[in-house]
Amino acid sequence: MAISKSSSDQLISVILKGIEEVKGKDISILDLREIENTVCDYFVICNGTSNTQVNAIVNSIQKTVSKQISDKPWHVEGSNNGEWVLLDYVNVVVHVFQKHIREFYDIEGLWGDAKVTSISTNY
Repeated sequence: MAISKSSSDQLISVILKGIEEVKGKDISILDLREIENTVCDYFVICNGTSNTQVNAIVNSIQKTVSKQISDKPWHVEGSNNGEWVLLDYVNVVVHVFQKHIREFYDIEGLWGDAKVTSISTNY
């Protein structure tokens, strides 16, 4: 069952609140809907300055999404090391990186055909 665009938009909006709550940096949204054979519709990508902040961002996203729209990730990967944590909300996948890990894997470069929206923050 596909999630409607509006519910994906709502989920992304709540995810962004969770990231901003703990000052996640360099937030990008990749719209993958025009690319064939993708696993989801959107990636939300951000980074933290340490494994502690990466885990704080992940926890903030999960709490905010759970509280505001009663959703939880289908799968969470990487929370043991706090370098790259993936939260899979089915149509929206969140990647929370430490900056050097994000630069190494360059997901934005791998998905170069995606429409990218950068989110500016005031901190």
